[in-house]
Amino acid sequence: MYNLYFIHCDPNLKHVVVEGKTVWKNPSGYLPGRMAPLMNFYGFMSMAFIILGVFWFSQYARFWREVLPLQNCITFVITLGMFEMALWYFDYAEFNESGIRPVGITIWAVTFGTVKRTVARLIILMVAMGYGVVRPTLGGITSKVAMLGLTFFMASEVLELVENVGAISDLSGKARLFLILPVALLDAFFIIWIFKSLSSTLNKLQLDIYRKFTNALAVAVLVSVGWICYENAWIIPAFWQVLSFSLLCIICVLWAPSQSSMSRSVPEARSAHDSNGSAEADLEEEKTE
Repeated sequence: MYNLYFIHCDPNLKHVVVEGKTVWKNPSGYLPGRMAPLMNFYGFMSMAFIILGVFWFSQYARFWREVLPLQNCITFVITLGMFEMALWYFDYAEFNESGIRPVGITIWAVTFGTVKRTVARLIILMVAMGYGVVRPTLGGITSKVAMLGLTFFMASEVLELVENVGAISDLSGKARLFLILPVALLDAFFIIWIFKSLSSTLNKLQLDIYRKFTNALAVAVLVSVGWICYENAWIIPAFWQVLSFSLLCIICVLWAPSQSSMSRSVPEARSAHDSNGSAEADLEEEKTE
């Protein structure tokens, strides 16, 4: 933030009024100091998503006959991530070049990012429930999952629009304090439901892929809680972007399309269900929950 003071001590100038405007520019552009590193960060994240996309789409093209519905959702998230990172980069680049925040690009960047975060959370929740591995559908809880996702999208979209569209300051406004509360509560509900579903799925399936996924989520939550105790200016949004990208990479590795995509889920799921009782009983129990 910049402050400009006009000071005069001559009594004869007490009625002088100064009008006009000042233009402030850093050597690297118009971006405020704490926002400037984000332009390069989103440039690097765009490259990271491109590399992840090359890996994922190559696997997708090789084994397209074996692709599961869950893997189509992952493809959608990767595509959204590519657009989001590119739009944020162009948003900051235009702001840095002209000194004016491009409203249209910001709105698109916010919307792509909000859709990506919502779908990513829903994917993690569905994976935790065993969708695509032991459950062909979510059954009676589909409407509840969809309602949670829609509510989270609306709350996040409003928060991000208020915080970013037209904003040329690197300080958050007072409105953020009120808008961030519902988003935080919905995020907490997502986490509780995810770990509850993972615990139920692991008790029924003892699959190595789910143990790895649970460990990755546990590490992510611990790192998140630890980071809340130490947050630093521009690193705050960068950290959450890196964390979500890391989880997406882990999901892509664990659920990458392959020849065993279909066969991996059926035999293991069948043997696990046989060892823990009938599949029908398990499904009735999940519907009751």
